[in-house]
Amino acid sequence: MNPYVLAILLSSLGLGTTLTFASSHWLLAWMGLEINTLAIAPLMAQHHHPRAVEATTKYFLTQATAAAMILFASTTNAWMTGEWSISNLSNPLASTMFVAALALKIGLAPVHFWMPEVLQGLDLLTGLILSTWQKLAPFALIIQTAHNVDPLLLTLLGVTSTLVGGWGGLNQTQLRKILAYSSIAHMGWMIIVIQYSPQLTLLALGMYIIMTSATFLTLKMSLTTKINTLATTWSKNPVLASTTALVLLSLGGLPPLTGFMPKWMILQELTKQNLPIIATTMALAALISLYFYLRLCYAMTLTVSPNTTNSTTPWRTQTTQTSLPLALFITATLGLLPMTPAILMLTT
Repeated sequence: MNPYVLAILLSSLGLGTTLTFASSHWLLAWMGLEINTLAIAPLMAQHHHPRAVEATTKYFLTQATAAAMILFASTTNAWMTGEWSISNLSNPLASTMFVAALALKIGLAPVHFWMPEVLQGLDLLTGLILSTWQKLAPFALIIQTAHNVDPLLLTLLGVTSTLVGGWGGLNQTQLRKILAYSSIAHMGWMIIVIQYSPQLTLLALGMYIIMTSATFLTLKMSLTTKINTLATTWSKNPVLASTTALVLLSLGGLPPLTGFMPKWMILQELTKQNLPIIATTMALAALISLYFYLRLCYAMTLTVSPNTTNSTTPWRTQTTQTSLPLALFITATLGLLPMTPAILMLTT
């Protein structure tokens, strides 16, 4: 892609998200979301592969549907209350429709079906943008309006997403689909606590972005998109294979890695709110997700590729990819748990 066009598209992505962050008016927020969608569409279709074009079409249709629902909900609210302010979402019908639209935008269950299919058709860097940056603007709106939404609806969305994200990833062989279901499960963790502690939602979102970035950049570095090619990673780059196993365990939420921090805090908050059954359900759903992360670790570190390689030893080949962002994200993914008190002081 032409570097000038790429710069314009990436600037538009930043502009759309910033516009949604800064807006207190429904129309401005909607415009920010639309700029975001229109800016990422050419990035998704840039390879002109049938799968990429199909994924772009699916993404565009779902995002356009969600945008239309947001516009309808905000118009309904303005008609009933006489205000376009985001903070004044007092109409129950409008607030429910609005949450449903934003759930569709970020891929919460049960409106998650587009997410694995779209992510599977993209290259790893565009998939990384879709899984991380594209979640920011909708989450900003959800955090601003969560106090006006029925708590039962948010709880149902959260529990369903963690369960579906766990169950959906169990039988997959494609890494991008596994990461899509991982994303759905993590979104569920963020939504479940948003009504009690929005700061924890932001913390979980930040940790999710760090861990997912580390995973996508690792897969890009090792040029891997399927489980069976993970088995050859150790011969190409043994250090990367070791750190990748730890990154995946961090995504699963095992101590003493960074991924344990948001799960720990969210379960603690749910217990404080006298919701032991929901906390237990979430913890058990995290175990289902952990199974497929362990599957990936097993394929990567404990199995040898069944085929004999007759080519030059892979680890002798030089790579031209920049590894500094990967190193930074992996370090953050593995070592932020001891910083929990400091991070909590910043977020609360």
